[in-house]
Amino acid sequence: MTTTLKSKLQDDLNTAIKERDELRSSTLRLTLTAITKEEVAGKEKRELSDDEVLKVITREAKKRREAAEAFAQGGRAESAEREKAEGELLAGYLPKQLSDDELNTIVAEAVEEARAAGAEGPKAMGAIMKIVNPKVAGQADGGRVAAAVKKLLQG
Repeated sequence: MTTTLKSKLQDDLNTAIKERDELRSSTLRLTLTAITKEEVAGKEKRELSDDEVLKVITREAKKRREAAEAFAQGGRAESAEREKAEGELLAGYLPKQLSDDELNTIVAEAVEEARAAGAEGPKAMGAIMKIVNPKVAGQADGGRVAAAVKKLLQG
């Protein structure tokens, strides 16, 4: 039987609790809570697929990155370090991120595809993002993708 990503998170949480790893256990608890919250959102409770769980983990990791930046700017280095550590811990559950070269190659192909379909100028951004996002889902942050597209469109 294959284990789901959610059950792996729960197993890792149990291990972290037994090892008294406070950072890991609190991070995994918060992530599992976010997953459960997502499962009960809407009209009826459902089990999330691994892809949906990955989206929740990605969102949680992004929150940690943004919080770390905010704490760093606010002069709270200790809190920033903790948020950064939590983000890195969650990143371990995410697929390997694309390198800048790999991302630029995918974006360049999408730009050609969009231009072939007649999208030109600044309005092409939306069309290109629609092509790129499914290809890089979970492997590149949306901000990185958008920056790469803008850079290519501006020449």
